[in-house]
Amino acid sequence: MSLTNLITPAALADRLDDPALLILDCRFDLAQPDWGQTQYQTSHIPGAFYLDLNRDLSGPVTAQSGRHPLPDVNTLTSKLNQMGLTATTHVIAYDQGRLPYAARLWWLLRYLGHPRISLLAGGWEAYVQAGYPVSHALPTPRPGDFTPHVQNQYIASRAEVVAAPNNPDVLLVDAREPRRYRGEWEPIDPVAGHIPGAVNLPWTELLPPQPYRERWHALNTPPREVICYCGSGVTACVNLLTLEWAGYAPGRLYVGGWSEWCRHPQP
Repeated sequence: MSLTNLITPAALADRLDDPALLILDCRFDLAQPDWGQTQYQTSHIPGAFYLDLNRDLSGPVTAQSGRHPLPDVNTLTSKLNQMGLTATTHVIAYDQGRLPYAARLWWLLRYLGHPRISLLAGGWEAYVQAGYPVSHALPTPRPGDFTPHVQNQYIASRAEVVAAPNNPDVLLVDAREPRRYRGEWEPIDPVAGHIPGAVNLPWTELLPPQPYRERWHALNTPPREVICYCGSGVTACVNLLTLEWAGYAPGRLYVGGWSEWCRHPQP
């Protein structure tokens, strides 16, 4: 994969009437869960449908899970099919602009076996700043017929995360900010710290035009199998995306992340 799976606002604006596209708005704010839906209803890219991180891109939280467990495959597929998803659809995903929520959808579609997805470079902010059309009209549902083919190789189990520190062929990467990784500050989860053996590569330090290739090459030379995690399986998707942009084989996501691990820290 390369940066060719980014689409510019100009290129998207030229294709707004393309029936082969499915545009998905993923804007979200962890501190204000209804913010993204409200912003979408106020204004969005014409033809875009909305997917909510909590309601659509995650499943119900349980006593054993992290804060954003995987959604039910059939439920998510049904939702996407109501938006017109087919095996040949080119999905365009966007969020505010920093990629984490759009990257979560990118990862989920790959997990479902639909790799044809591009992310909007600069997201909503770049699109609006460039002066391209927006709308408040809700799109009409259209029939889709996508059948999922789950790619379990993109997931790392808890047992594999437990074993990672003793496996020289595996690199376990924590995508959270350094203060949270070091356990100096924890604004969300009940326990501070990181998974034993993990190294820290904050997702915010990998966003283009920052030197994500250099950061990955410095950390992963010679190449190893990469497992990424964050607080709850969202921002780590940016790490997985940039890992492939840097020229490495696809990594795997520990979906539960620190929010799951800190509930049950012992193997």
